[in-house]
Amino acid sequence: MPPLLTQVARLSDGLPLVATMTSNPGIPVTSKQQQEAKDILRSLTHQSPGRMSITSSENTFYYMVRESLCYLTMAEKSYPKRTAFLYLEEVADAMILELTKEFQNDWRTQVDQTARPFRFIHYDPIIQRLQRGYRDAKASSGNAQLQDDLGDIQTIMRKNIDEILNRGEKLDHVSNMSAELQQKSKDFKWGAKKLTWQARLQQYGPMAAGTSLVFLVLYLKFFL
Repeated sequence: MPPLLTQVARLSDGLPLVATMTSNPGIPVTSKQQQEAKDILRSLTHQSPGRMSITSSENTFYYMVRESLCYLTMAEKSYPKRTAFLYLEEVADAMILELTKEFQNDWRTQVDQTARPFRFIHYDPIIQRLQRGYRDAKASSGNAQLQDDLGDIQTIMRKNIDEILNRGEKLDHVSNMSAELQQKSKDFKWGAKKLTWQARLQQYGPMAAGTSLVFLVLYLKFFL
């Protein structure tokens, strides 16, 4: 099953620029899911993590940030995470390519100054074509294994949709929490190493001191 929903928005205020949904009538995208996507995009700031997966009932939202634009998609929970981010990478490549073709080097100004939602909806067929290419998750997942630029997807933070929307939590706060946890992890590792060395010193220190004393006595006896 391909990604069910894809949106591209301006990072500064979450203004939607283009959006598309799966054409599969058997799995409609609900108004609640569309609202969740909108709320996620509005909660992002320039300090938010560059990539994140966010769980919501039976589906998972994935987003990534590039060039002051946010790319978001929603897929079933069984959809491979690596494949979802590979899909977003291709959407970002296509979006920036089309913007550059249309506005050359002025495309960032065009994005920053637009006040009309879905101004670039004419890019929708391009995203739909990419979306159809990711219909077979297994084949796409095999393709994703070759993409070193995605890095280690396992390090991408996870957050529950309720934690973000119900608490009104900003995702840049999540980033700060992550940094604090990483620092505490480093402090813990250093403390553990220190305790290990102290334990070894207590265990082998007397033995080393005794051996040194024996060598000293033998040296004094035979060489002096």
